[in-house]
Amino acid sequence: MNILVLNGPNLNMLGKREPEVYGNQSYSDLEKYLKSFEQRYDVTIDIKQSNLEGILIDLLQYADDRFDGVILNAGAFTHYSYALYDAIKSISIPVVEVHLSDLTKREEFRKISVIKDACIHSVMGLGFKSYEEGLKILLEGSEQK
Repeated sequence: MNILVLNGPNLNMLGKREPEVYGNQSYSDLEKYLKSFEQRYDVTIDIKQSNLEGILIDLLQYADDRFDGVILNAGAFTHYSYALYDAIKSISIPVVEVHLSDLTKREEFRKISVIKDACIHSVMGLGFKSYEEGLKILLEGSEQK
């Protein structure tokens, strides 16, 4: 399986931004963690990060006929980007929404995910492990086909 991991705004600031919420591990640590899945799960992982909504949309559209699934941490776009919702709905591959923190225990505006219903599942609050759980969901879906 070929999996695209898309990370949205400010994820590149991991380890610097609000360590009490997101921990002390850096974005580079997250990339290493994600790449460790390749051998463990016999998958190919491509990792992209952008602070720009349009680039994330372009990458989702690009992924449609090049990847088997997407793990998406849309960052703050989760809470208001109907454009990302539309992009997810327009592609034929499954997208799993992931978040490092538990959105239900955060500020009121963060409790809303406008992309959730476009995704096949949401995983949150497990730190880096949210990504692994998202991958497992994609792998389970591919076994059912």
